[in-house]
Amino acid sequence: MEKVIAYSLFTEFDIGLFKAGKHYRLYEKFGSHITTLNGVKGTYFAVWAPSAKAVSVIGDFNFWEDEQHQLTVRWDSSGIWEGFIPNVGKGSVYKYKIHSNNADIITEKADPYARRCEHPPKTASIVWDDENYTWDDAKWMKKRKANNALDAPFSVYEVHLGSWKRKLEHNRFLSYRELADELVSYVKDMNFTHVELMPVMEYPYDPSWGYQITGYFAPTSRFGYPEEFKLLVDKLHQNDIGIILDWVPSHFPEDAHGLGFFDGSHLYEHPDKRKGYHPDWKSLIFNYGRNEVKSFLISNAIFWLDHYHADGLRVDAVASMLFLDYSREEGEWEPNKFGGRENLEAIDFMKEMNEAVYSLFPDVQTIAEESTAYPMVSKPTFLGGLGFGMKWMMGWMHDTLQYFAKEPIYRKHHQNDLTFSMTYAFSENFMLPLSHDEVVYGKRSLLGRMPGDEWQRFANLRLLYSYMFTHPGTNLLFQGAEFGQSEEWNFQQSLDWHLLQYDVHKGVQTLIKDLNTLYKSEPALYQKQFSNDGFEWIDYNDSENSVLVYIRKGKLVKDNIIVVCNMTPIPREDYRIGLPKQGTLKEIFNSDLKSYNGTGEYQNKTLKSEKKDWQYRKHSVEITIPPLGMVAFKYSK
Repeated sequence: MEKVIAYSLFTEFDIGLFKAGKHYRLYEKFGSHITTLNGVKGTYFAVWAPSAKAVSVIGDFNFWEDEQHQLTVRWDSSGIWEGFIPNVGKGSVYKYKIHSNNADIITEKADPYARRCEHPPKTASIVWDDENYTWDDAKWMKKRKANNALDAPFSVYEVHLGSWKRKLEHNRFLSYRELADELVSYVKDMNFTHVELMPVMEYPYDPSWGYQITGYFAPTSRFGYPEEFKLLVDKLHQNDIGIILDWVPSHFPEDAHGLGFFDGSHLYEHPDKRKGYHPDWKSLIFNYGRNEVKSFLISNAIFWLDHYHADGLRVDAVASMLFLDYSREEGEWEPNKFGGRENLEAIDFMKEMNEAVYSLFPDVQTIAEESTAYPMVSKPTFLGGLGFGMKWMMGWMHDTLQYFAKEPIYRKHHQNDLTFSMTYAFSENFMLPLSHDEVVYGKRSLLGRMPGDEWQRFANLRLLYSYMFTHPGTNLLFQGAEFGQSEEWNFQQSLDWHLLQYDVHKGVQTLIKDLNTLYKSEPALYQKQFSNDGFEWIDYNDSENSVLVYIRKGKLVKDNIIVVCNMTPIPREDYRIGLPKQGTLKEIFNSDLKSYNGTGEYQNKTLKSEKKDWQYRKHSVEITIPPLGMVAFKYSK
């Protein structure tokens, strides 16, 4: 059997950057790379295992026998083991067998940088090369800076690939190739601007929904090959749809083949359990203070933007990274050097990650899923912020869902639940999420939370969405919410697509389609979505009638939109609102239309303003507001 030949892809400069935590393209060096050496085809392997005394590549090409293909450790104390194995090529299955200096521990690990993994429950890595894939998304890539900008419409459809839709035979997953056809055409038809995928990196355990990752550089093999995942991204781009990937730099599972205790030492995880173990998720936490780990994570973020043309990363569980006492009792955590609860190393890591991402890919967005009041999450690092492009508005989501769950008769006592969001709406670049977390674990579906009889529940849901799409910020809606899925989300089965045979569900779907069109076509809803210049109250005091009236503003006054929400099932006819100026109003949206399965009875013809003082304004008009409905107006030219 042919021996390992000494060979390296690393330069001294690479090693210096790696040790300093500044190498952001480690995937070009580490892992398995098909190459030709002295006219012989084979594969170069490189792995970081500083506590090892011996590292072998074991696989289907050497009967999984140890010591057949031993790698050589570098002389520069980098802890990197490497070498070229002749005649090992694409499709070869392998792991690293590591003999540790630490108590002679032996581990068998998947390659942290593998580009493809075996289909779970199998756990080995696969030598792969998809560089021959020809991208056909140049048009999108050229203009995506404008499409992904903070003053562009950003309406996101959140998808779990394993349960969006399944094939009836054997309840099987759709493949990446099938999704490139069915998911893409659906999202385009629904007029969303972006898709966000729950983690697609390889993970061993389906009930984790992908948030416990073992293959950070490999799209999960559940749905096909890496190049087929590229096809899915490509097809989205060809149809003018951006793609955001959920990214999990917060923790990883303890699975034997994963990153944990990699070389018989705490290599990737923090050695102190108070910082290195997550009690909620029974998982390990990265050691953000270790330069090589920082390089690994930032390289991973860059990889998905570079190699797979992703348009953004939604960073999971940021709060758990920010705070040393997150989910920990007294005595289970240690304060930082200043006596505070902030994890200074994790904060530095996030800042550096965002700086690296935006310097290399200025036309993408990073989005923080962060649930606390930690300041300046979406402000630039040079101003002292964390450097994210956007942050999920968890407070809005919590307050709004709590409000909408109340019987309308009680809502007059809780108007503040809705108006409160405007006191902090512009402190960050907020995305309004109605995400997967809100429709699991007994929380019920969004429709299931709505009070009243069937008509009221659906009218409430349409009103919730109409309010959401006209509230400042960008939007995210989880799969199934767009047609009023009745049951909670179940990751093991398809969405209840059969519900679309019923008018009530079809009406919600049509509403979302039209709200997306409204959002994309009205500059007042996106141009200043993160600025208090883009919003003005007309009236938030009519709690007795549970009515809200506000203006959304664009760069041009002619684009401004007046939005009126009636949170009760009592229609309001001859309801007077103050106006910013005189003129003629026309109704541009009404959530109570027949096409949405509303009553269709409470619409506004063209309305002429009167010179009558109302709500501290010199002009006003009487309008009709449908029950549990939203109407939007513009001045006609």
